[in-house]
Formats: sequence, C-alpha cells, structure tokens
Amino acid sequence: MNQTSSAPVFAAPETRRARAETAQEELVYSFWNEALGIMNQAAPYEPGCNDHFIYWWHAHAIDALADGFERTRDPAYLKRIDRIVAGVRQLNGGTLLHNYYDDMEWMALALLRVFDAAKREQDRKNAGVLWESIKTAWNGHMGGGMAWKKDQPDYKNTPANAPASILASRLYQRFGDREDLEWAKRIYAWNKENLVDPATGFVWDGMNRLGDGKIDLDWAYTYCQGVFIGAGIELYRITGRTEYLEDAVRTATTAIGRFADPLTGLLPDEGKDDCGLFKGIFVRYLRELLLLRPELTQIRRLIAVNADALWRTGRSGQGLIARAWTGPVEPQVQLCAQLSGLMLLEMDAALPCTEVTEKQ
Repeated sequence: MNQTSSAPVFAAPETRRARAETAQEELVYSFWNEALGIMNQAAPYEPGCNDHFIYWWHAHAIDALADGFERTRDPAYLKRIDRIVAGVRQLNGGTLLHNYYDDMEWMALALLRVFDAAKREQDRKNAGVLWESIKTAWNGHMGGGMAWKKDQPDYKNTPANAPASILASRLYQRFGDREDLEWAKRIYAWNKENLVDPATGFVWDGMNRLGDGKIDLDWAYTYCQGVFIGAGIELYRITGRTEYLEDAVRTATTAIGRFADPLTGLLPDEGKDDCGLFKGIFVRYLRELLLLRPELTQIRRLIAVNADALWRTGRSGQGLIARAWTGPVEPQVQLCAQLSGLMLLEMDAALPCTEVTEKQ
C-alpha cells in the first residue's frame, strides 16, 4: 500500500466490535435453517440450495461462532454451535467423519477452539475422534504427506497438510502428547519441502492431482498461504525456533505483495463456491501472526482497510456480504462468502486498539 494518509486507519474498538456482532446477527437472520440445524448454503434461500451438503463450510460456521463466543462470552453462541454440530452429524450420515481429510481437519480445529473457550469435554472428545481418522491420511505416495481425501490417496495438497500440522501442534500444546508434536513437525516439513517455493515462500496448492506428479503452479490462492503461515506460527510457539516464524513472515509478505492491490491494500475476489472462503482463512492466520509480530503494520492495515471497505460498500441492506469486499453483492450470496466476510470483521474486532496513522 503506497498511498499517504493522515486519517486513522482503524475504526474505534467499540465500533469494530459492534460491526462484528451485527454481522453475526445477520448471518443467523439470513442463513439459519431451524429445521435442519445448519446454515442454509445460500441466501436468499431457494429450494435445493442444501441438496449438496458442504461439510467444511459448516466447520467454518462453527469457527466464526467461536469468534463471537470468545468476544462476548454469550452462551447463545455455544447453543448455536451445538445445534450445528448435531445438524452436520445428521446430514453426514450420523457421524462427523468424512471422506475429505481437510474437511475433518477444519471441524477438529473449530471444535478445539470451542473446547479452549468453554472447556467442555464433548468438544475435546469430538476433536480427538476426528484426529484419529485424520492421521490415516499419511502415506508413502509422493514421498509422504497427508492425502486430500480417502479415495484419492496419491493426491497431496496444502489444504490437507498445513491445517493438519496446525491441529497436531494445538493438540500437543493443550494435552502434551509428544507424538502429536512429531506429527506437526513431519507434516510441516513435507509441506515446506514439496509445496513451498524456496525462493519466495509462496505456497502452491497441490501435486499429483491428475496422477502425473506435477505441481499445480497456476493454482494461486490466499487459502494456502494462510494455513502454511498458521502451521509455522504454532510450531514456533512450541519450539521457539525462529525459522518457523521466519517462514510465516516470508510467506505473509510474499502473499500480501501478490494478492493485495498495491494502492488500496484490498484483497481480490477469488471466485465462487469454496473459493469464497479463502480470504477469510488467510486473514484469520494473518491476525495470528500479528499477535507474535505486532510491529507488522502492513498486516494491521490490510485487515483494517479490507474490513472498512466491506462494511461501507460490500454489504447489502440486509447484511449479505459480497465475495469482493468492495461489492457489489451478488443476487444470491453463498454461505462461504458470508462466512469469509464475517471472519474478516471478527479479526478486525480482535486487532490491538492502537490506531495507526503514520505514512505508509
């Protein structure tokens, strides 16, 4: 971001918290399906929008509700989370286990956050059951790494590996099982060696998707950058080894340079369907990096200017959120895009209170 401004970048802390709470209320108002106990996957609702149930979107719904609970301590958030867990289980054949390893990783991460906040044994137990299944993703295809899904064991990608490393690290930090730490290190090492550009730190999506051993170099997503940053952060927190934090900072710097508009700092619309979630995940882990490196004002500004743009121009009168955080809002908004914008507002609300006004 090269523009010069003397105006404060951040809204007041109480304003940012109010925006996040309003967005939480708007999520429920526009998407909640009382009969199914899930969020409708599009709004305005149309018959059939839930026919293809997308498990991992609802893992992020739980994650976003956990943000709200951490911010407010309102037990209504926990009640909603429990309804969604039950709804997902029912629509997923009576189980939280799934064919896609990355989907289970996101559910386990979300439930572990709920456990952290509420200390309920049921959340710890559910996360543990998922982790036992997730560990079966590791195999010898492509020199190791976690498979993306159970029926395609030779396709390895960052979305299945970096979140698994985050999960293993967080489990170790909470419960002290040394084996989980070894999992976190092994998965991270494979991801870095195989799917991270050694020259820049940019994170590629996957390899051998078509059975040809090739890396999808043209698949460039904020999502992959965010989860690799998160994996490095967690291992740094455990080990204190600076190379993990240096990896995270380098990837963040490269990703911001590649994705953010150099004049405005705004992140792009990455597309519909699953792509609608990617920016929210990226911002979530940028905020985690900021907790360790608060002097990285480039990250603070990126979150603030994107949140401000979303609030001012990226929402409809009903509070539906556009994929492009500057708008316009699509005629029908997918749940993934709504959640991504909500996560941005929650991360903005969780930023340090200090305003940044210096020239950039």
